[in-house]
Amino acid sequence: MTALASGSHRVRLASKRQHLTLTAQVRLVAVLALFGLGMGAILLRLTFIGVFGEQAQAASRSALVDPGRGDIVDRNGVPLARTIDGYAVRVVPSRLIGDRKVLAGKLAAIFPDTSEERFLKLLSRDKPTYLRHRAVPEEVNRVHALGEVGIEFPREKERFYPQLQLAAHVLGYVHPDGHGVSGMERAMDADLIDPKKRLTPSALSVDIRVQAALEDELGRAMKSYDAKAAAGLVLDVETGEVMAMTSLPSFNPNRFDASSAAFEANQVTYRFFELGSTFKPLTVAAAIDAGTVTDLSRRYDASRPLKVAGFQIRDSHSSGRWLNVPETLVHSSNIVTAQIADELGPERLQAVMRKLHFDRQAEINLRERAKPLWPAQWGRLTNMTVGYGHGIAVTPLHLASAYAAMVNGGLYRPATLMKLNPADVPRGERVFKASTSARMNQLLRMIVRDGTGRKAEAPGFRVGGKTGSAEKPGAGGYRRSSVVATFAAAFPMDAPRYVVIIMIDEPSGNQASSFQRTAGWTAAPVVARLVPRIGPMLGIIPDDRRDVDVSELMPLLWKAPVKAAAKASGDDPA
Repeated sequence: MTALASGSHRVRLASKRQHLTLTAQVRLVAVLALFGLGMGAILLRLTFIGVFGEQAQAASRSALVDPGRGDIVDRNGVPLARTIDGYAVRVVPSRLIGDRKVLAGKLAAIFPDTSEERFLKLLSRDKPTYLRHRAVPEEVNRVHALGEVGIEFPREKERFYPQLQLAAHVLGYVHPDGHGVSGMERAMDADLIDPKKRLTPSALSVDIRVQAALEDELGRAMKSYDAKAAAGLVLDVETGEVMAMTSLPSFNPNRFDASSAAFEANQVTYRFFELGSTFKPLTVAAAIDAGTVTDLSRRYDASRPLKVAGFQIRDSHSSGRWLNVPETLVHSSNIVTAQIADELGPERLQAVMRKLHFDRQAEINLRERAKPLWPAQWGRLTNMTVGYGHGIAVTPLHLASAYAAMVNGGLYRPATLMKLNPADVPRGERVFKASTSARMNQLLRMIVRDGTGRKAEAPGFRVGGKTGSAEKPGAGGYRRSSVVATFAAAFPMDAPRYVVIIMIDEPSGNQASSFQRTAGWTAAPVVARLVPRIGPMLGIIPDDRRDVDVSELMPLLWKAPVKAAAKASGDDPA
């Protein structure tokens, strides 16, 4: 009996082991099946994405999150404007339980830019009212700590500018209703709110590194010279792309308020100025192109003021002698430039100015564009004064585009704030002959090497350009105490790629400028500091071994005898 019991027990154990083994196998098969289903789903998803690409991903994202307004980035992808989920503070007056006047006082302590009386008025309305849009988390926490159940904190789409004031006039700002008010926010408004287009960031032509350098140097100059305002831009002469544009004083688009409105106007595109002697190279280029100037060694009488129709044209620093064309630009002679313009004639000078778009709004994406001040009557005297930059007023952007056409081989291209693909670069309109452009590059370089633009020299970058110091018009004539100082530059002059415009509005003659207010002492040094900062960012490496060849023109520059010059300066030549 014992043997039989033992055998039966062994049979039961074997049967139990088989059952457990079978169960484990079933569970393993189930796990493998589930794993296979999971892998199949993943592979199916990957296949779906691979087939339908970015459209499927974009559709998936848009189904989960409303991106609001599209992002704006610089040419290298750095964020300039983004839409984020921000906080707002809203009150439902019917649900308030505390004393409204006490609550208004506490809110005014949290938001000191709004008065207690204003808050009390908002708290006393019959319908729900926003107390604050774009509240920061710290402010929200302080309001929440008041314990008032009638105050809510809804989340809303908020436009955020991570670079703060940088490129403020380029970007503009957005109204609480979600639409752009100025700048590229306004110009691109339709694309930025389009459900399809807003999924891809809009790339501007601006390089935020160059923008920061330009704003820094202009701000420093404005402070040093105690100036009223300043403006500047950097323009690619081959494409028309604006690499940087600034107008000072500026504003923070994150906090645009009543105090910001005074600085909203973009001086580069929305204000026009008489830009003085920066026009002289354009006049000379027009004369060379037309064939009225064929010999640069020809001399013109600059020994005394030029009398025309009862008006006298003078030089600010008379040379007291006859000057040829290179000397005219190097020493910035109004008298000779007026004679060159007179020989060219009103019709031909007007034609060139029209080709440079000086008779209309500058071409650029922004809506904020001023129309230049074009002479109502263009007689002989007007033609002569326009030749040296008086009697006509344009924006700094007009001047930049004109200089770009003068140095790039003679082609005018519209400026743009959008990053361009090579295929999208416009072919340009012919204004000057290529030979004229090459000659002007030599002359512009000479002005910096030997003339009024010496303080713009940046070793290795082959800078060329022209100063312009124009008195501002006022009641009864020009105001000698109010000067707009401008320097129009290009670099490198052996193969020009960028134009730089620096304008300083009403600089003071103080110790920082050796008590001078003219462009050679105020605007030119800004170029000398800026170009070495931005050149490497733009792919221009300094090279002292290269330069534009001006050897054939240098003998045309008159040099004062050493003894005479020394005697005039009070120095002993020995």
